[in-house]
Amino acid sequence: MKILPNNSSLIYSGRIDLSDPFAIVWTYPGTFVRMKFKGTQLFIHVRNKHNYWNNYLGVAEGDAQTKLLLPEEGEAMIEIPLQTTQDNIHEVTIFKRQDACHELMILGFEINCNTDDECELLEASPLPPRRIEVYGDSVSAGEVSEAIDYVAKADPEHNGEYSNSWYSYAWIAARKLDAQLHDIAQGGVALLDNTGWYHEPDYIGMEHVWNKMRYDSLYGQVTEWDFSKYTPDIVIVAIGQNDSHPDDYMKTDYEGEKAKNWRTHYRQFLAKLRETYLDAWIICCTTLLQHDIGWDMSISQAVQDLGDKKVSHCVFQRNGKATPGHLRIPEAEEMAKELCQHIRALGIEGYEA
Repeated sequence: MKILPNNSSLIYSGRIDLSDPFAIVWTYPGTFVRMKFKGTQLFIHVRNKHNYWNNYLGVAEGDAQTKLLLPEEGEAMIEIPLQTTQDNIHEVTIFKRQDACHELMILGFEINCNTDDECELLEASPLPPRRIEVYGDSVSAGEVSEAIDYVAKADPEHNGEYSNSWYSYAWIAARKLDAQLHDIAQGGVALLDNTGWYHEPDYIGMEHVWNKMRYDSLYGQVTEWDFSKYTPDIVIVAIGQNDSHPDDYMKTDYEGEKAKNWRTHYRQFLAKLRETYLDAWIICCTTLLQHDIGWDMSISQAVQDLGDKKVSHCVFQRNGKATPGHLRIPEAEEMAKELCQHIRALGIEGYEA
């Protein structure tokens, strides 16, 4: 039983390019499709565009989770492992584990059964009404999160196998709050262009990424995002740590021109978000990853200068101190828990404890 990618019984979530209903494009981490069906086998037809690292597809069914290696380039029909059920009914979430280290095109699905008349595509569980959007870097993307033997340690050598958006603080918090998530996160990204770690040597910052569907011309024409497709209740801005590369000017010259320029651009970015989302609550933060306190001081100053009652600064108990490496699952859980506490303390309608 073949299923087109635009079948109305499929539930998609994330900032997704639906301009071609027969070739749906995933760029951002945490993007997923949920499907419920009766059958004994499930295959997904994909086309991968590779930039760096090995690329993996995530699969969750119940409490079980699997990662599947994608082809470096081109098309593949990939079998999705299924749990054993008495009635052969499954509800599976297939998701993008990584950021724009690759771009993935969904071309269709196929269900197999013992007999053809047993195959059936059912209505999947709907998305929750609450909506969150995150603008962040590798921590928000869940990079190297599964390297659990390296809690509070530097990252091990890896080739993408430990990165899993499911275990990002962003998606953990969204699940705790029973909310949808658009995770606009890219490893290495800073706020400003020409700094950070992403897209060297022509570094691209969140100022360039934030309003795009596709922001890396390696994969094709850069395209704008239609903000009418998703309006969040809460926007989380977790940007700033990567602006310290190659020059940590917040640490060395907090009152210098570079630092003042960054604070100006940060305020301008928040103003763009407010113009885009008139009623959203905006929460600014960095993460538990080690960094100089000057970046948090600058965020606090920018939020105060903005004077918007619905813009707040969340500072975690171990903010900038917990680990020299990326957040592992326990550290992401810690950050998500505190973020949820901050959100509930704001008294946002529908997000009360």
